[in-house]
Amino acid sequence: MPVPRSLILVLVMVISGCTYFDEKEDDPTETWSAERLYAEAKGALDSGNYTRAVEYYEKLEGRFPFGVYGQQALLDLSYAYYKNDDTDSAVSTADRFIKLYPQNAHVDYAYYLKGLANFNRGKGFTERYLPLDASQRDPSSALHAFEDFNELLRLFPESEYADDAKQRMVYLRNLLAEHEVDVANYYMRRGAFVATANRARYVIEKYPRTPSVPDALVLMAKAYKVMEMDDLSADALRVLELNYPNHPGIYEIKEIVVK
Repeated sequence: MPVPRSLILVLVMVISGCTYFDEKEDDPTETWSAERLYAEAKGALDSGNYTRAVEYYEKLEGRFPFGVYGQQALLDLSYAYYKNDDTDSAVSTADRFIKLYPQNAHVDYAYYLKGLANFNRGKGFTERYLPLDASQRDPSSALHAFEDFNELLRLFPESEYADDAKQRMVYLRNLLAEHEVDVANYYMRRGAFVATANRARYVIEKYPRTPSVPDALVLMAKAYKVMEMDDLSADALRVLELNYPNHPGIYEIKEIVVK
């Protein structure tokens, strides 16, 4: 005997309702206090279980956004996102903390977290553990990180994170300069000599005193020489010889013969 369609519908609704209540009852945090949620989240964070920490901090923020644990939980959540390789969420959460609690005693750490997140953005397992050339990566994250650290130093020059931020900025500045030299080399190989000279000059003007400056001078001198702009080429060569007298690029420039 066939089962009536109406009975099937009722059974489906009953089963669905049971599933809903079962899922709700399966959440052990449902009855937890803010104090318990924070303690469990902090424990997961300290033990390196960042996925669980994110889960608990998100629930804490959703249920008790303005409670006594709200401010610290939001900052911890940003750090948990960062450690869980969720860079966008780490940055946006740190930004939210800065906007909500600009006078918080630990707001400098939020700026520092933003820099750290962007500093490590896009670094997968191979980039973290194998010696790959970081200058070949998209420089936008490095630029954002540099700006974040710079903002930290501008607003909180005495922050406990200032020294580390300064060191990272030196690294990032060198990295950005090296990237520009890589681009200039690419233009040189393609025969785009005007673009080569412009990019090399940009390195010298924007990133002075970085290790990439002598290579930029070589590229600029070569590009100008090929374009038969001898005075400009000679100027670049003179600066190179004066400041980097043992650079091998000096001989490369002199060996170029324009036909």
